[in-house]
Amino acid sequence: MAATATSFQALIQPYSNYLSSSSLFPSSTSCIASPSSLLKPKIICSSSSSSSASPLTVVNGNVERSSVVPDRKEIRLGLPSKGRMASETLDLLKDCQLSVRQVNPRQYVAEIPLLSNLEVWFQRQKDIVRKILTGDLDLGIVGLDTVTEFGQGNDDLILVHDALDYGQCHLSIAIPKYGIFENINSLEELARMPQWTKEKPLRVATGFTYLGPKFMEEKGLKHVTFSTADGALEAAPAMGIADCILDLVSSGTTLRENNLKEIDGGVVLQSQAVLVASRKSLIQREGILETTHEILERLEAHLKAAGQFCVTANMRGSSMEEVAERILSQPSLSGLQGPTISPVFCKRDGKVSPDYYAIVICVPKKALYKSVQQLRAIGGSGVLVSPLTYIFDEETPKWRDLLQKLGL
Repeated sequence: MAATATSFQALIQPYSNYLSSSSLFPSSTSCIASPSSLLKPKIICSSSSSSSASPLTVVNGNVERSSVVPDRKEIRLGLPSKGRMASETLDLLKDCQLSVRQVNPRQYVAEIPLLSNLEVWFQRQKDIVRKILTGDLDLGIVGLDTVTEFGQGNDDLILVHDALDYGQCHLSIAIPKYGIFENINSLEELARMPQWTKEKPLRVATGFTYLGPKFMEEKGLKHVTFSTADGALEAAPAMGIADCILDLVSSGTTLRENNLKEIDGGVVLQSQAVLVASRKSLIQREGILETTHEILERLEAHLKAAGQFCVTANMRGSSMEEVAERILSQPSLSGLQGPTISPVFCKRDGKVSPDYYAIVICVPKKALYKSVQQLRAIGGSGVLVSPLTYIFDEETPKWRDLLQKLGL
């Protein structure tokens, strides 16, 4: 028993040092080590202060916080620290006039000068989700796949904006094109293969150990095992360590180059960048709703304007009503709510009269040339085209949705 106690003390020593030195816990915090499992020690910490948060639980170094947000004044936004997701996130914020200022590229903390009392923290995507749940971050921009995998349906995670229009990909099952899978083209056919038994289950290599089993169970596949991996999954079937993979797919080029194929019914999740927040922070932390509202309005206004052009043209007519009728007779010229029409005054023979009318409409990029042709056909001339930066609605629909989710 003495040897076991000594081993246990040595095992939890790193956690004890962490707890005693960490600023997460006040000096009045007491810790009780529970030797219920030598492999997964759990340390229950409670504070003697009546004003502090409810007990905290540390399991293998992961902090699970109470329902009360940590006592700090600044608002924290988590952004991806590496890769394409990181650069595209910074580009989006810059386009929304929310440029991130980072004094040193090696530092993990930065700021957005236009948003006072807000800190930007660069983190791995999965750590952003985890730290929102622990209360160390209030907001974050990550992929929906990361939110779903590491949030695991936690009620505290709330989608503020579910479609930031970049980082598009999907989580999908991919199988080899050769061997026993050559004629298998659907999830249903994969499930019916006689090879999979309790003794010899279908082996899936994936980094999505929550979504993968959940999806297979929902689809009724019983004999399945999962092995975890973070990279180079495409090599697993060829190496013989897995029968298929479950991974994120963008263009599908990597799958094809490794003789893998997607199958019908095998898509687990469609994903893109989203803005996520802590429900507790939004309700309890001072100033965060106002900051979130501004971020959301800027994002919505920019995204709505993306791919839209402002088209201005001059048109002869007897009245504004008559010009409006001609414009609205064309399907591509209706604009957001309708055309804006105003008189263009010209001076002829010493008299000022509105011989022309200026019309202004918003046109989608894909319909631009067709719209210009329709304008010409009804008498339009001097057509000017300029891109739009923002389109602000009377009220941002996403903001209304957020307040409804919060019950406010």
